[in-house]
Amino acid sequence: MSFSSELASEVTRGARAVVVCPDIRGKPSKVDAESRLEEACSLALAIGIVVADGFVIPVRDVRPGTLFGEGQIQRIETACIQEEAELMIVDGALSAIQQRNLEERLKRKVIDRTGLILEIFGERAATAEGRLQVELAHLDYQQSRLVRSWTHLERQRGGFGFLGGPGETQIEADRRMIRARMGRLRKELEQVRRTRALHRERRGRAPWPVIALVGYTNAGKSTLFNRLTGAGVMAEDLLFATLDPTMRAIRLPGVEKAILSDTVGFISDLPTQLVAAFRATLEEVTGADVIVHVRDIANPDSTAQKTQVLEVLADLGVIDGEEGDSTIPIVEAWNKWDLLDSPRKAELSALADEDDAIVPISAVTGEGVDALLVELDALLTSGAQVHSFVLPASDGQRLAWLHAHGDVLVEEDAGIGPDGPQRRLDVRLTPMELGRFASL
Repeated sequence: MSFSSELASEVTRGARAVVVCPDIRGKPSKVDAESRLEEACSLALAIGIVVADGFVIPVRDVRPGTLFGEGQIQRIETACIQEEAELMIVDGALSAIQQRNLEERLKRKVIDRTGLILEIFGERAATAEGRLQVELAHLDYQQSRLVRSWTHLERQRGGFGFLGGPGETQIEADRRMIRARMGRLRKELEQVRRTRALHRERRGRAPWPVIALVGYTNAGKSTLFNRLTGAGVMAEDLLFATLDPTMRAIRLPGVEKAILSDTVGFISDLPTQLVAAFRATLEEVTGADVIVHVRDIANPDSTAQKTQVLEVLADLGVIDGEEGDSTIPIVEAWNKWDLLDSPRKAELSALADEDDAIVPISAVTGEGVDALLVELDALLTSGAQVHSFVLPASDGQRLAWLHAHGDVLVEEDAGIGPDGPQRRLDVRLTPMELGRFASL
């Protein structure tokens, strides 16, 4: 068996599963166990798994070999038999030995939260870059788990020595193949990172500001993106409906053209392998002029989800992890406003009225979207000052740029210069626009 076969899908669409959320005593969590169970079930549904049953199991003492105690394993086994489930999903991290022992005990395939999210990313990644990122994350996850599926490699008899054997040799060979492949993938992703950096630098010299949509998965980013741009980005009531970043041009009241970027959704306890692999994609946020944090305000865990998003932004250096100050203006779009009842709307409206950086919206109905565009326009044009320029009349490119992107207050003849007739212009520009004009 080659190591590539181990990268095949762990689960089958339509498979029946029992989802278990371990509530480990003494382990801090920003979200209660029932909400975590609900999210885990949503993750399973996103990959086409049929959730036959799901429940929370309190774990007082973590068992190194199985995570759960014997009685708890029996409960899970009974549920799997009753529901005819062929898969057991644990909403948490399992070590390789825990995963193997549970599979042997339950006689069913067992995957943890990391494996489940990797399955979703593997199915949804559409671009070459996305597939590279997913494969790297999957290899990183699998390299310590070879022993789990390949029990035939554990045999130590019939080898070339007293202690060694073909099994040990095979495992090491496969691990070397994985490490070599990971090395090649990292080099390719480093090239992607450099290419993205060049693209961001080029956009920085271009005359158009960039607006990045960020938020917890399923908050409605892609729906808002489609409404603002008319694009056909996949937008469904699923976790991680879209993975690959998409950019489109939009118009704002006072800005002729801006670039809107839709990024991958965030989630609590995102596997470290994916955080590292998708860093090149997430770094797109760092080059934005304004960030729109799309929040599912109708979700009871909206506050906890906001915390998770801010932690990722802090990791990217967009905000100060301790002070919470942002180097890039952030607007909160409180999405799914149409799903709230009247008392809740009144309560949240009072909070939104106190903060200009909060805009209640419904990406589905369009309510509040115009107000969001006005707020974005105000941020992008804030700090504008009047600047005077004397340019050759023959410099059509820069003259046209000032008319297209600035507020031209005065334009008149300025006599004859070294390059012929000249024009003097008084133009109101933002600091960002002034920097872009200087780079032309």
